[in-house]
This record gives sequence, C-alpha cells and structure tokens, in this order.
Amino acid sequence: MSTENTVDKIKEKYQNLGENPDTYLNGLLQAKPITYWDYIQVDTLLTLQKTRTDFKDEAIFVMYHQVTELVLKMMIHELKQLVEEDLSEEIWIDKLGRLTRYTDMLITSFDVMRSGMSYEDYNIFRSTLAPASGFQSAQFRYLELYCTRLENLINQRGKERLPKNPTMEDMFENIYWKDAGYNRKTGKKTLTLRQFEEKYEESFISLAKKMQGKTLEEKANKMNPSEALLKKLKEFDYQYNVAWPIVHLNTAQFYLDSKGETKAATGGSEWKKYLHPKYQQRKFFPKLWSEEELATWGEK
Repeated sequence: MSTENTVDKIKEKYQNLGENPDTYLNGLLQAKPITYWDYIQVDTLLTLQKTRTDFKDEAIFVMYHQVTELVLKMMIHELKQLVEEDLSEEIWIDKLGRLTRYTDMLITSFDVMRSGMSYEDYNIFRSTLAPASGFQSAQFRYLELYCTRLENLINQRGKERLPKNPTMEDMFENIYWKDAGYNRKTGKKTLTLRQFEEKYEESFISLAKKMQGKTLEEKANKMNPSEALLKKLKEFDYQYNVAWPIVHLNTAQFYLDSKGETKAATGGSEWKKYLHPKYQQRKFFPKLWSEEELATWGEK
C-alpha cells in the first residue's frame, strides 16, 4: 500500500469518527517511537517483587505466584471471548487448546517451586506469610464461575447440606473451596477465609448471577459438538481439575510433609484433604464424562 493511500485511510478513519484527522496526524508526528520496555512496562513490572525477609528464594516465590496470576489472566481473557461472543466451533477448538496449554504451563511451573527453592529457607520465610495463602487467588474463583454452573463447584458433602430450593447465597456458603477454612462443627472461619470473603465474595456472587445460563459449560451443552471439540473440552477439564491439583498437592507434600512433619499451610487449611480432586470434586463439563469416570474422579 502506498504512503498516499495509507494517509487517506487514516484521514477516513478519523473523519468517520467525527474527528479532525490533522489533529491525530500532528500528534503522531510528535510521538516518540515505541520501545519494548515501554510497551511491556518492564521497568514497572520488575519493581513489583516485594519480599518480607532477606531469604533470596523468597523473591523466586513471589515471582512464581505473579507469573501464575498472569497465566490465570490469560485464561480468563480467552474464556470471556468464548462466553460473551458467538464464535465458530473452529475458534472454540483453538481457544480450548490455548486454555489447556496455559494449564500445562501452570502444571509444569510447579518445578520452579519444587526444584527452584531451598527447602530449609522456604520453611523459615513462609512463617512471615501467614495468613496469606494461594487459596486467596480471586482469579482462580472467577475462572471457575466463567467455566461452569455453581452447583458443579459444590462437592457431595456440600450438596447434602443444601436446603431443598437453595439460593445462590446458599450455594456459595457450601462451595467446595470454603471447606479449606470453615469449621462447620464450630461455625468458625479462619482469618484467611474471612479476609478473602470480605474482599471478593460480593464480586463472586455478582459474576455468578451474570453467568447464569451463559457459562462455558452451558454454551457447550447447547451446541452439537464434533468429536474434536468434545476432546478439547475434556482435555481442559481434566488438566485443570485433576492434573493441576494433583501436582499442587505433590508440591505441598514436598515442602510441608516430606520429612513427616505435616506442617500447617500458611492459610491454616487441611491441605492434604482440601487440595485433592477427589475431595474438591470440581468438574466443568460433567455431562461429558461417564458415570464411572465421575465416580472415580481424581483417582486415576
């Protein structure tokens, strides 16, 4: 395309917006060329690691979790497009492939935790992190609410506690992840859970209401998916809800239980039970799995 044609198209663009093209062309003339470090905001990004101790590996711990949050943000970015737009099956297959690859990144990244930090240092500096916990990752919960109906985030014990016609608030009170910090015999909640609820629960409920009838699961159920799409849905479901929790559990066991010490998690959760997919029973697309697969979820 010639320079003249490009300028004409720029003028047409701003005229269509009701703007004076010369204003924008003059602004472009004065603008500095973009650089990688400005575009990626590298200088800002590299100042976001604030440690609480002098242990060198604490910086690794912080950066690892920041990378995890960015991967979760990429996943939510893909999910929003799937649930908010009418996309072809070809695009669904592509985006589900992306979601599975992002999940694989989360799975393999645990090697950074398991093999990239000093066992002794971690078990000292972690005491300064209480009551903070990875449990308090709100993006993890938002992602679940985009993917599936709220009832799929309640394990069997939670479902047994629900009233006959549960409200959304009833379901949130029995959602699987609250079991990490809620003693239902005493009615007491850990500080970790109380802080988390105070900051995010309203936004969780708001998103759940917004997503009623529009989750990824419900959109998929209304389609006539090909075998290729069904395979992608199941791959993502399994990797995110079985493979990733198992690797997380194994990493926690390495740092908290490898010497038989059974240390408590920083958030005070019963992590051995809570992290296991057999206990969480979280499934995004339960209709795609056989009765046997559902019954043995997380066992194989």
